[in-house]
Amino acid sequence: MPKGLTAVLMQPGKPLELQTLPTPEVEPGGILVRNTAAAICGSDLHYWRNDGNYSGPDMHRVPGHEFTGVVHTLGRGVTTDSLRRPLKEGDRIAFPFFTPCNRCYWCVRGEHHACPQRYRRSQQFTLKEYPYCDGGYAEYYYLPPGHYVFAVPDVLPDEAIPPVNCALCQVLHGLEHAGMKFGDVVVIQGAGGLGIYAAAVAAEKGASKVISIDRQPLRLELARKCGATDVVDMNEHPTPEARVKRVKELTDGRGADIVVEVVGIAAATLEGLDMVRFNGTFVDIGNIVPQTITLPATKVITQQITWRGLMHYNPWIMPSALDFLVRTKDRYPLSKVVSHSFPLAEINKAFETAEWQGKNTGTPATRVILKP
Repeated sequence: MPKGLTAVLMQPGKPLELQTLPTPEVEPGGILVRNTAAAICGSDLHYWRNDGNYSGPDMHRVPGHEFTGVVHTLGRGVTTDSLRRPLKEGDRIAFPFFTPCNRCYWCVRGEHHACPQRYRRSQQFTLKEYPYCDGGYAEYYYLPPGHYVFAVPDVLPDEAIPPVNCALCQVLHGLEHAGMKFGDVVVIQGAGGLGIYAAAVAAEKGASKVISIDRQPLRLELARKCGATDVVDMNEHPTPEARVKRVKELTDGRGADIVVEVVGIAAATLEGLDMVRFNGTFVDIGNIVPQTITLPATKVITQQITWRGLMHYNPWIMPSALDFLVRTKDRYPLSKVVSHSFPLAEINKAFETAEWQGKNTGTPATRVILKP
């Protein structure tokens, strides 16, 4: 089996290291993927900054979860993708970065996104227990038996694919999970990768208004091109109260039917809940580190707000996301979500470019990718 360059997270808040490691053996039913591009997700920036205040022993983990690649090796018995379309070595593929077990209470109920055993091996084990080149920020990734995998349509450019398995699929699942209806008003907190995709998905699902909120003008400009009918520039509305007021002005005083949080800052949740209309829905996607917020229970109860938190998505979301990109490729410039590219060997420079906190002008990047 080949060996590959692998990024290793030792300590959150410290530069990532690079090692060359062997790839795992391909079992019957498995697929070894040669990664072609991996994106830096907003969630990756949390450990880059050490938002969780980790101070324990070296972690020895392979990070990266938003990525794509081509088939390097098909395990015995694998001849098609998960929709029974022919699959061969060299084909471009998209796949969830987690693998539901299909053998638990949640999977049996069709709740694959909530399967407790779904996590990828590089998340379950350190390199001490599983010393392989197997992850997003690596040259190879291993899809174990029982995985889901989908052939990428030929009409889609390479740059459109890396964010699909996280950013696009996550917001598509989030709006489905929220029960979005035709004609709903949708507010999106954040216009990075997830926020841009959320604007386009909401527009395609028939939102009467899509309101994007961000501090960076270039991101807001892209949001407008990708489905946002209105934008709220945080430079013009610098306080939570001012932004809530602006949303209310744009919604005839009601607030939004659905507010989607994809910023990853806990304070945005408090602000977003004030933007939801009476009996509306708040979808919390970005807050994945243990930051504390305090709020009166009446904020949710008396306003009868449905507050939905979610991670990951169900398998059908992935082919639907790819079909969405095909249908809208001439309508929205979604391939421009990827704005910067670096070789994997320059991973720390790539993270510095993707980082926006602590910069007066933010970052010009919407999605930074790494190419092995």
